[in-house]
Amino acid sequence: MPNSSPSTTIELIYRAAELYQDRPFIEENGTQLSFSQFKQACIETAAGLKQLGFKPGDRAAIWAPNISEWVIAAFGTHFAGGQIVTLNTRYKGEEAAAILNDSQASTLFVMGQFLGNDYLGMIANLALPHLKHRVQLRGKAEPSATQHWDELQNTGRAWIAEHGMEAIEQEALSISGEAISDIMFTSGTTGRAKGVLCGHQQNVQAFTTFSEILGLDDTDRYLIINPFFHSFGFKAGLLACLSQGCTVLPEAVFDVDKILERIDSENITVMPGPPTIFQSILAHPNRSKYSLASLTKCTTGAAVIPTELIIAMRDELKISTIITAYGLSESCGLATMCRQGDAPDTIAKTSGRAIPAVEVRCIDEQGNEVAVGEQGEIVIRGFNVMQGYLDNPEATAETIDADGWLHTGDVGRMDEEGNLTITDRLKDMYISGGFNCYPAEIESTLLRHADVVQAAVIGYPDERMGEVGWAFVTLRQNASANAEEIGVWARDNMANYKAPRKVIVLDALPLNASGKVLKPTLRQGALAGTFK
Repeated sequence: MPNSSPSTTIELIYRAAELYQDRPFIEENGTQLSFSQFKQACIETAAGLKQLGFKPGDRAAIWAPNISEWVIAAFGTHFAGGQIVTLNTRYKGEEAAAILNDSQASTLFVMGQFLGNDYLGMIANLALPHLKHRVQLRGKAEPSATQHWDELQNTGRAWIAEHGMEAIEQEALSISGEAISDIMFTSGTTGRAKGVLCGHQQNVQAFTTFSEILGLDDTDRYLIINPFFHSFGFKAGLLACLSQGCTVLPEAVFDVDKILERIDSENITVMPGPPTIFQSILAHPNRSKYSLASLTKCTTGAAVIPTELIIAMRDELKISTIITAYGLSESCGLATMCRQGDAPDTIAKTSGRAIPAVEVRCIDEQGNEVAVGEQGEIVIRGFNVMQGYLDNPEATAETIDADGWLHTGDVGRMDEEGNLTITDRLKDMYISGGFNCYPAEIESTLLRHADVVQAAVIGYPDERMGEVGWAFVTLRQNASANAEEIGVWARDNMANYKAPRKVIVLDALPLNASGKVLKPTLRQGALAGTFK
């Protein structure tokens, strides 16, 4: 039996099963899985994977919304000694295929149909030389799936009946805390996604800390709206719940009416999410019909937050614990947090202080720490810094310096108490509805359009989404496409949060002497109403 301080997700699950046993871990659509049953399901999934030829160190990708099978598939992969690769449910086929190929995932856990998307169909005709198995999680079995989830589970149970669980358990419990747990792909200024390598122990330590600061306990019922494919859902959600014995209630699609009803009917006590979620709840015309009295703990972040929102969450929604945080994939998703009791202004305008055993600084171009209140690039050092980028030592060396500091590319300032305020970005990345959007990636996709010659994308302020994309393009001579048609094409060829809200066709983009697009000029013109 593992010790009381787990260093892997497997040890975390064993500890949770021992402490919480038959208490509910996952509740979804009337079905319930206890902590003990969840551990058993992970072992059976690992046995099913073993029967497929899955080996320690192999990678399994998951392309599905927030459902119980996602959770079992992820941690079952860990029990098999594997690494999980998360795929955004909004990806189109080529976006998913690029990550499947870069990660060399041998197995894909995939939803059949979801919100009109045919995931298996989107990749059916794409070259995926490393992918051996496509395990369909729900729905009528599709011909392109190599196995259905139910079949995998039955195979796992049959293997255990013949061989016993000991071999699976022994192998799982021998996994080191330094072993890779997950690979989450994040785009950058080059437009090419990079796989962030995070280990078991650093994830467990970070989100045990997160859950303790937030004040989670084994009476909490945690509605996870944030997608499991993101650190916010997987780590601040699932890992935090496992560490403290909370019940997980997955939500596959955000719908305000449904969320309000679930909070009351299912006695939800915890619900993190981006500011847009809470703004939508506060503005909902039927909010007064719901009590919402059970909801007491929330974390938010990923966008600029008005102080008035924090006050309204506290005074109108009666949420007693509201905490903002800051992190990025390269820091396991967490670096700073506010603390219980912080003033609304601190919660709204800062991302709190460094979590224990982590250093956060703001530095100038020479690498020197700037004075309190001065702006500088945010750098992070500690146990939470990623192990590196997958198969990309050059990018790793550019991001983590010789002294172990992770250079985030974000600009911020510190106050005298060490609270961090994010003020700008060195990169052009903007955040739309809680999702990071990288202009270089969007621009490279737009340039695949036959009529587009140049493309420049900026973030434009939006009351509901925080920011939305505006794309400025120049077209080939005698081009047949117009701005509206390019916008439709973009929505068909990239995830909807990436697709520009507005496309503007220009005769020429503003350039500097070296030929670089002057995005500040575009941004100023957009804000001034120059472009209609």
